[in-house]
Amino acid sequence: MSSDPLITRLKHLIVETLNLEDINPDEIDENAPLIGSGLALDSIDALELVVKLEKEFGIKISSSEESKAALASVKALADFIRERSGGAASD
Repeated sequence: MSSDPLITRLKHLIVETLNLEDINPDEIDENAPLIGSGLALDSIDALELVVKLEKEFGIKISSSEESKAALASVKALADFIRERSGGAASD
């Protein structure tokens, strides 16, 4: 389990949003790729996750390049959200 509350929150949000019933959030490696290898999300999963993240954190992911960079890993996603929210989403 990560000591970073945002990373822990994101892991739970990913599992809940994508109904990943066979995955425990604590098992997700925060540095592993979310798309392709690693968690192996597909483009539909990525779209669902982006929509949820935009609602949950009030951020905007405006291009596929931004989406690809933000969804590189849970840690990258946490860094992206912190940058876009001005640090308001730290907890």
